[in-house]
Amino acid sequence: MIAVAAVQIVLCAFATAAWEGAPAATAGQDPAPAQERTWTYDPQGRRDPFISLRGVGTTMSSTENRPRGLSGVTIGELTLRGIVRSDNAFVALAQSPDGRTFQLRQNDRLFDGRVKEITFEAVVFVQQVNDPLSLVREREVRKTMKAGEREEEEL
Repeated sequence: MIAVAAVQIVLCAFATAAWEGAPAATAGQDPAPAQERTWTYDPQGRRDPFISLRGVGTTMSSTENRPRGLSGVTIGELTLRGIVRSDNAFVALAQSPDGRTFQLRQNDRLFDGRVKEITFEAVVFVQQVNDPLSLVREREVRKTMKAGEREEEEL
């Protein structure tokens, strides 16, 4: 019982000293704003559970950290403008959104894939799927010429 009373006296003395050390607020001044706590998440190699998985996919809208030229253009951004035959191989002419025109040949690398095959009527790409929920890592994308844009040469 004496030990409990001694603990109570020490706690009271400690609380009184802390109260006296606190700055007094005057009637004309607002008390100091309380500091906001900021929380951070340390993933330690895990996925952040607060980031939505719906936004994850093959679209890569940011063009800031891409290489220059054809290797910085995604398959979805290319518009097929023409296909010509050159030395027993087909060459496709494609245009990027900023107006640059590229010649595509088989096995050319793009930002998210490569050219698999070029035929008289279409270009087939192998696109890398950047979706952690998908079991498929690559998919084939086929881009064809529109009927009004195609001119066939008769031999």
